Amino acid sequence: MITYRQRGLANVYAVFVNLAAVALLPVYASLLPSIAYVQLSENVELFPYCVAVFIGMAASSGHLRRKHSRLHELGHWASLGIAFRQMLYVAACIFTLMFITKDREVSRLFLGSYLALLTGLLTVMHTRVPRDLAALLFGQASRMPTLFIGRGDRLGQLDDWITNRMHIGIQPVGFLADEPPTRAELALAPYLGGIDRLADLLLEKRIGQVILLEWFEDSTKVERIIELCEQEGCRFLIHNDYGARYARTFIPLEEGGLHFLTLQNEPLEDPINRGVKRLLDIGISLPVVLLVLPPLCAIVWLVQRAQAPGPMFFAKPRGGRSREEFNMLKFRSMYAREHDINKQATAGDSRVYPFGRFLRKSSLDEFPQFINVLLGDMSVVGPRPHLPQHDVEFSLISKTYRVRSLVKPGITGLAQVNGYRGEITDPEKLHRRVYWDLYYVSNWALWLDIQIILRTAWQVVSPPKSAY
Repeated sequence: MITYRQRGLANVYAVFVNLAAVALLPVYASLLPSIAYVQLSENVELFPYCVAVFIGMAASSGHLRRKHSRLHELGHWASLGIAFRQMLYVAACIFTLMFITKDREVSRLFLGSYLALLTGLLTVMHTRVPRDLAALLFGQASRMPTLFIGRGDRLGQLDDWITNRMHIGIQPVGFLADEPPTRAELALAPYLGGIDRLADLLLEKRIGQVILLEWFEDSTKVERIIELCEQEGCRFLIHNDYGARYARTFIPLEEGGLHFLTLQNEPLEDPINRGVKRLLDIGISLPVVLLVLPPLCAIVWLVQRAQAPGPMFFAKPRGGRSREEFNMLKFRSMYAREHDINKQATAGDSRVYPFGRFLRKSSLDEFPQFINVLLGDMSVVGPRPHLPQHDVEFSLISKTYRVRSLVKPGITGLAQVNGYRGEITDPEKLHRRVYWDLYYVSNWALWLDIQIILRTAWQVVSPPKSAY
């Protein structure tokens, strides 16, 4: 099946890349006598470092496997990004080994230059080797002539999918439909006639795979197609067109021997994932609350006394996980007087006192929310919580808005680090923010949380233009 070919290509390539990274170390060491600026002691034992390289590469290979359907089309920048990430894994394993063994013989310059060479080698390999490897593994003998059955407009929806599967042997030979197609629908594969020609074409074209493009109401017609494919030993797939029919992305789910379609993955429903995320939350929020928040509170209190006397904190209800409300803490950044709390802050808002502008722009006003994280109402990373009234208003604009509440809200989130923070001035900004929030809900990973935290830390140092 197609998935196994894609996954197999990714696994073979991952093994090939791992072996190349390990082999580079002794090869580079053997070339050192001709390189004047790098010296390597004869007492250095390279085998443990080769093992460390292998472990680092193996630990980073999951990213390659996740991109298995796009390996053959990686560009230079995407290849460099993957290579740099792999190099970091390898560097972590190498320097952990050095720390444990207290090895003082190995040259740091040698290891550093090896890591630089490794990054370059991996970048070149990611750019070229997957295509060459696919041609070797799925050459002419492994071609899979594929026949499509269904309307031409349905075939057009699979254009990109088909194009990105040709490297693993998918070879479109044509499509069958009871209704003749338009000229525009003939670009990808030729029209070969009505569905009643299937039996003849399976033999004539030596078809290896038949893909049904849509569900037919006539179940006997589908049953006949399946029988013909089974008789000829031909692979048979049915394209699930519910996504196009209902303008949603449905995810197949198997549970207790039954098959379902759901709207999103929920990795944070796994207790282990939730536990890992909670440990990360506590590991970050506890030091902040104990070490950073007290002096920050003292500074804010003193400046507030001078510029805008009143309570130090601003605590108002926000929408939390499962649509349950909680009181979210912030440093008060506005004057302590009656105003509409449901009105979003705008650029140059007269309600914000001078030091409050700095707090908001630098995101320091959000630091009391680490207390909410310790209490379990929030997470360090997650969709940003809004006022209950805004939740109602936004849910009328974006039909999928409430899906954000499947996870805990966060101090920062994927939408914020991608530039969608601050005031929501038009529906498009809301839709883009919701898009990234839902992507986070479906694709949570520990590494994703760490990336968002690091990008947020940079934004505290260098605030974006949308921060006010």
